[in-house]
Amino acid sequence: MTLQALTTLIDATWPAKSIVDLDGWKIRNGAGGGNRVSAASQLTSNAQIEKAESAMRAFGQTPLFMVRNGEEVLDGALKTAGYKIKDPVTFYTAPTAQITTQRPPAVTCFQVWPPLATQVEIWNEGGIDDARLTIMARAAGPKTTVLGRVQDRPAGTAFCAIHNGIAMLHAIETRHAFRRQGLGCHMIRALAFWAQEHNAHTIALLVTQANIAANALYTSLGMIPVGGYYYRIYPET
Repeated sequence: MTLQALTTLIDATWPAKSIVDLDGWKIRNGAGGGNRVSAASQLTSNAQIEKAESAMRAFGQTPLFMVRNGEEVLDGALKTAGYKIKDPVTFYTAPTAQITTQRPPAVTCFQVWPPLATQVEIWNEGGIDDARLTIMARAAGPKTTVLGRVQDRPAGTAFCAIHNGIAMLHAIETRHAFRRQGLGCHMIRALAFWAQEHNAHTIALLVTQANIAANALYTSLGMIPVGGYYYRIYPET
């Protein structure tokens, strides 16, 4: 997948409040929804960093840049300007058919849209706040969530949206008391079956490299790292 195709997939399934192409940059107004919807990404190699900085500050945002695999020139310029690396992320994909080899156990996972109050509680406990829930509501394509249960109790949730035949998973969250019991795997499989029903040929997701447990889970499902990025942020004083 090309850099621009990956960025387009993210923007479609986890959309910023607004996006403008300006002076060789894609500028996102995240409205408090986190790095993924707030970072600027480069469109042309000669784009000037100062132009993006001004545009992001106009949105009330700290300058933040997405540096994708292969953007060494941009990375070097940002490093020289004092920007620090933040949250390296890996992009995983797998054929949908590879994930849909077995269904989750009965009464373990339920597709739900819009999300239930108990799902909102689970997300809030994991730091996924109302601004991020608003992002889910903005996604325009086919979308759903899954509610995961353990011992008949609400235990986890995740969001999925489809763009150009790729089902992108976001906001996968399991309550601490129910982790390491296989629920993450069950929720991913449940969403993969939903994606298959909606003609998505690929399952994809992003995860920070620091999340060791999540990386191990996705690898165990046969998902393959096919790219990634990190952010560079200017340390405000």
